[in-house]
Amino acid sequence: MTPLRQQMMAALELNGKSPATVEAYVREVALVAKFYRKRPDRISEEELVRYLLHRKNIDKLAPTSMRICYSGIRFFYQRVLAREWKIFALLHARRELRRPSVLSRAEVHRVLEAASPFHNQVYFTTVYSCGLRLHEGLHLEIGDIDSQNGMLHVHRGKGARDRVLPLPEKTLLLLRQYWKTHRHPRLLFPATGQNHQQASTASAPMSRASVQGAFLKARLRAGITKRGISLHSLRHYVEFLTMSSTPGGRRPDARKTRPSLNLRIGFARHSPDLILEGSAG
Repeated sequence: MTPLRQQMMAALELNGKSPATVEAYVREVALVAKFYRKRPDRISEEELVRYLLHRKNIDKLAPTSMRICYSGIRFFYQRVLAREWKIFALLHARRELRRPSVLSRAEVHRVLEAASPFHNQVYFTTVYSCGLRLHEGLHLEIGDIDSQNGMLHVHRGKGARDRVLPLPEKTLLLLRQYWKTHRHPRLLFPATGQNHQQASTASAPMSRASVQGAFLKARLRAGITKRGISLHSLRHYVEFLTMSSTPGGRRPDARKTRPSLNLRIGFARHSPDLILEGSAG
């Protein structure tokens, strides 16, 4: 890790940014450095302007992606390098007000059953059944599971807020079965490596790119052709259920609205270890 990256990550942590935000901002700075094939602190304001226009007009990033790009680059040059360039006063990405694409229950189950390898199927099922965001699912740890009360503790979600969610029994059984394949001492979804044999010693969770790519393949295998469908659509499905099932769109008790999981997945026939051998129960 370069000194500049370490400096930026330390500044982001001191600024109270979540791990997902740190990862996103660092990635944006790495992309501009890769674009010009030189260190980011040697890039001029004029070069930065050309890069941002390229991202907007050539790469055609969506407004949400442009906001992340602007924010990461602005933080690095203003907060880390203390450069007060005029360009930063101009950066603005419009907000799009679009309804998210929503899958039907049957479509969700088709995608989950088409997912492979097994670790992706377990991850997608957990995201779906608990209503998690992508990064929340990736960073789950064994100690986040309260098996006795059937609850899941999500740390530093959107807005760096913690929350507790119902954990369906079938999802707990599935997590137990998957954990037995790697027995990582901390992570529920450790990076598996190129040969899928390194999960037990991984130092980080599965990557965003890997699960996003796996979801795309599963969606295509399931024959889902709707536009705008992504891994986050699994969460949108849960939100659609909870917001449309009560008068006035009020959010009801999550225990009563969480979708069921009658999937054709082979659960372990033997008794699973007591809460994955290590989390609070």
